[in-house]
Amino acid sequence: MQLFYNPNILEDTELVVFDKEESKHIIKVLRKSVGDVLEITNGNGWLFKASITLANIKNCQASIIEKEKKSKRDFHIHLAVAPTKLNDRYEWFLEKSTELGINEITPIVCDHSERKVIKHERYSKIIQSAMKQSLQCYLPILNQLTPINEFINTSHNGQKFIAHCDNGKKLSLKNELRAKQDVTILIGPEGDFSVKEIEMALNSNFIPVTLGETRLRTETAAVVACHSVVFKNE
Repeated sequence: MQLFYNPNILEDTELVVFDKEESKHIIKVLRKSVGDVLEITNGNGWLFKASITLANIKNCQASIIEKEKKSKRDFHIHLAVAPTKLNDRYEWFLEKSTELGINEITPIVCDHSERKVIKHERYSKIIQSAMKQSLQCYLPILNQLTPINEFINTSHNGQKFIAHCDNGKKLSLKNELRAKQDVTILIGPEGDFSVKEIEMALNSNFIPVTLGETRLRTETAAVVACHSVVFKNE
């Protein structure tokens, strides 16, 4: 199955028009022709089946013949993760967490952050590609780069955790997670959260947790945290 993404399709849309890049991919690369059926999502839960009516490499068009609204899960995974110094590591996290089924991602700027600028458009495309590859119909939300104090002081539903490497009592994330509950998890930069940031999170009722006995890289910790929530809800 090949899944396509078109955010402009609405529930009552009848004709889908693909842009030049997607049209070329459909007709020239995949060698689709008039009458072939495509499966498309708008990233908002809808799965559409559409039959190609115009096989043009610059302006492919398809008529919707079937549609289905996929049900949402009864929990929401929100990870706030500091961008890594090496950009490809953060992109790896975006790809893998999307495949696992993350709902929302917020890049955060911390005291020890080595990267304080991100390529939001590039990140968005990576998430879109991972959504299509994993055959999902809900596109994860990618928020703008946010200062950690601003994120912590924003209201978040459900359970709230901060995974850090500093001394002090920490609980096991896998033991603290509750099924069918929204979850927000803070993952810090390579230099970890500062003491001030940890205290700020604790004062806002974030629970300090550990992800295991070994010390993990930022991107690894984020993927492990995401998988833990998904696994808890299976």
